[in-house]
Amino acid sequence: MSEALQILQKYWKHDSFRSLQQEIIDSVLSDQDTFALMPTGGGKSICFQVPAMMKDGICLVISPLVALMKDQVANLQKRNIKAIALTGGIRSEEMIDLLDNCQFGNYKFLYLSPERLQSDWILERIKNLPINLITIDEAHCVSQWGHDFRPAYLKISHLKSHFPKIPFLALTATATSRVKEDVISQLGLERPHLFQKSFARKNIAYMVFEVEDKLHRVEQILRKNPQSSIIYVRNRKSCIEISSQLQNLGFKATYYHGGLSTKVKEKNMQLWMQDQEQVIVATNAFGMGIDKATVKTVIHLQLPDNIENYYQEAGRAGRNEEKAFAVLLHSPSDSIQAENQFLNILPDTKFLKEMYIKLCNHFRIAYGEGIDEQFYLNTNNFCSKYNFPILKTYNALQFLDRQGIITLSQEFSEKLNLQFLIPSKEVIRYSSLNPTAAEIILVIMRTYPGIYEMPTAFNISLVAKKSNQTEDQVNDVLLKLKEKNIVDYHSKNNDTKIIFNEIREDDRTINRVAKYLENQNQLKAAQLKSVLSYVSDKTHCKSKIILDYFGEKATEDCGICSYCISSKKKKLKKPTINLDILNILAKEDLTSREIQNKINHKQDDILFAIQELLENESISVKTNNKYTVKK
Repeated sequence: MSEALQILQKYWKHDSFRSLQQEIIDSVLSDQDTFALMPTGGGKSICFQVPAMMKDGICLVISPLVALMKDQVANLQKRNIKAIALTGGIRSEEMIDLLDNCQFGNYKFLYLSPERLQSDWILERIKNLPINLITIDEAHCVSQWGHDFRPAYLKISHLKSHFPKIPFLALTATATSRVKEDVISQLGLERPHLFQKSFARKNIAYMVFEVEDKLHRVEQILRKNPQSSIIYVRNRKSCIEISSQLQNLGFKATYYHGGLSTKVKEKNMQLWMQDQEQVIVATNAFGMGIDKATVKTVIHLQLPDNIENYYQEAGRAGRNEEKAFAVLLHSPSDSIQAENQFLNILPDTKFLKEMYIKLCNHFRIAYGEGIDEQFYLNTNNFCSKYNFPILKTYNALQFLDRQGIITLSQEFSEKLNLQFLIPSKEVIRYSSLNPTAAEIILVIMRTYPGIYEMPTAFNISLVAKKSNQTEDQVNDVLLKLKEKNIVDYHSKNNDTKIIFNEIREDDRTINRVAKYLENQNQLKAAQLKSVLSYVSDKTHCKSKIILDYFGEKATEDCGICSYCISSKKKKLKKPTINLDILNILAKEDLTSREIQNKINHKQDDILFAIQELLENESISVKTNNKYTVKK
């Protein structure tokens, strides 16, 4: 048995490597620069974690995703592997200690963002570490043609001069041919070994349906396939609404989005992971590090931003290699509205500058100050205060994050201000008469001595810890105190943590990145065009369209996507269905559900017949979602 396989079994409890993992590991162990394109679910992390464990020294992992870094470090630590992540918000003194640990503490993995490499003193410390491998995760971020370009990635190539004999491993799940070539060039990879796993997922049926009643079609899909499912929506409100509607229809459903507290996120995710809930309705905040093999269906209720994201999200289905479904539902109005919906929320330079200045003012950051300061933001309140469109503002914040100007993370927090309304003697008297609340009240009085004079920022988790109580118990005590007019408190929810990585310089800050903003907006417009083409194309296999987008040619149709099934149905379908539909529509306009109730044919056959009649312009759909015969 090879040493690599022994390490895989010892730490990860797997008996064998997945496709290409062994080959990539062998390439790294031979000290070759390596580029690996492995679609989602391919097991990219094993490709650097196993060889790093086989070598003396520490593996440097560069990643732009704070959540993924934390997740991987936690997973390594669970396996008793020493790993550290230098994420945003860590004070310089603490960072020095962490880097000391890397140098003298026999650590195996150091994760950091590319922006950290821009600090000269951090770079100097890294030069002195016993680096055995440099891994660049999400390597498509190096390319301006990638869907998530980050300028800081361009500086990674400078490490080549400091570590000329250390191999680079570039990893990505989605990259077109143009992006792949650009990544290799920008990173300065020397005669790299190239590994590319096919984008073909032969067990996934890519289905695209035009429907007027999306919820009804979702119900049909989930009843036909009662296994684990993900439904992707575009906003937090839809998460809750769709989840509630599914519960009313008798499904076990939960939801997940970036505005939830960590506890609620974890709770909802575990309910779904453990199959206590069939469905999780989520925004694209869900999926980071999620590897559930038994997902049968992934449904998108709105058009995705780009094919790259759609492929990754759809690819969370069928990881057990059994047949699975990636369903995209769109209504006639979706394609018409998409360009305005997507392109109008892209910030231009003028808006970006205005938003950045207002953001600094909101947190009272003076010109020339602000570096390394962190704040919590309620995005809705901020947009309401300055009359900014929410989605355009969020896109602007994300852009500043990708440029390294700020570090943005979706973290729910509750800011609580508390004040006692009665004298301290009366509070003590109340405590003596209510012994169950006494310890909590005593801790509050000791921790916040000024709480009688003014509203005071209050930390529930700190009080719970000091009083050896749960946060729920602290909350219960506060509610009772408020009911009796002993205290007054107000809470303010925040959904985003922001760390400023640079001093405030307004025009200079924004003008420096304006050219990247223009390029990204043009790229997003082109990507949307590809999505609209994917949805509207009725003459090609859906799997072939996706493969072609990533520069991979398929010789045969997949045979299981909506186009392929439709083609088979058209050959087998009884010609009477079209005639029956035309006859009943001649009498009255009907929805597709009403048509199904009136004629005796299989539901799928009726839907395909309706689609064919629409394509032949024999019928049309009205604004009330009813079909009518064209005169």
